[in-house]
Amino acid sequence: MNVLELIRPNILTLKPYASARDEFQGTSDPMVFLDANENPFDNGVNRYPDPLQKNLKSVLSKIKGLSEDHILLGNGSDEVLDLILRVFCEPYQDNIITLPPTYGMYSVLANINAVNIKEVQLSEDFQPEVEEILNRADAKSKLLFLCSPNNPSGNSFSQESIEALLKKFPGIIVIDEAYIDFTEHTSWIDRLQEYPNLIVTQTLSKAYGMAGIRLGICYASPTIISVLTRIKPPYNVNELTQKRAIEQLQNIRVMQGQVQYILKERDALIKGLKKISFVSKVYPTDANFVLVKVDDATKRYNQLIEKGIVVRNRTTQPGCKNCLRFTVGISAENKALLEALNDLNDVL
Repeated sequence: MNVLELIRPNILTLKPYASARDEFQGTSDPMVFLDANENPFDNGVNRYPDPLQKNLKSVLSKIKGLSEDHILLGNGSDEVLDLILRVFCEPYQDNIITLPPTYGMYSVLANINAVNIKEVQLSEDFQPEVEEILNRADAKSKLLFLCSPNNPSGNSFSQESIEALLKKFPGIIVIDEAYIDFTEHTSWIDRLQEYPNLIVTQTLSKAYGMAGIRLGICYASPTIISVLTRIKPPYNVNELTQKRAIEQLQNIRVMQGQVQYILKERDALIKGLKKISFVSKVYPTDANFVLVKVDDATKRYNQLIEKGIVVRNRTTQPGCKNCLRFTVGISAENKALLEALNDLNDVL
């Protein structure tokens, strides 16, 4: 596959904006910066951030075993996804394929960019319907979004299904791995060299506990990364985000310990949920949340709100009728949830 043929022609010929920090790459010597119209009084954030986030990419490169030219950083994963749509999809002409139930921003971003959406619902056990996806795809199908582990179902997609799609889908496949750190499955970034049509997105919002700093990560071939970099805003990742991310990534054992804690709590939560009489199914999960089928999701959601517990009602999503999604919290929070559910258990 020639990926360049999938990119919008105007993007390929676009001359990117060159910021002051792009033009001057810097040296080790002290410099007097009079090029970017910044406030000269040093307060730690008076200078523009590195537009290419070189120090942060260097840290990620060592952790992931990828060269820095395979990495793009964004203001949250949503910016990364938006950039991907704008690079590959011609408004009012091209389409994307999504697999509901899935992360809702794929469709929102497509609508913002005037890109058509084709939906192929996941199977009953929340796996991709490979043949149906390939049958629905056409020459204008530029992107296929695979959320694995999937939100809201929590399961990972089978390797066989993803490989079949990577080999046969006519466009780019974006695998959203926001929850990859909670599963035993290996990341698809290990297969980037094998599949030029593969993009993998990850985030520091979940396992790394940094949802508040808004940092999304895109891993792809240098060809794709260079084009995405061409259209991104010049200073899209702020200085505070870059510094905090570096600090957290340099102490990765903290994240690993928290993930193990969450997985242990997840097992305990699942065990407790299976004892609730109005819970008819607890779905398998590779994420930091559990999807649960109950007798009446809206009723149970409102009852939990009255008890001071906020969960997610997913009953309106395809294949998720009367389903609630529970994020795994700390031990005290999970116990509070189970106690509240058990209280409701007694007053059916």
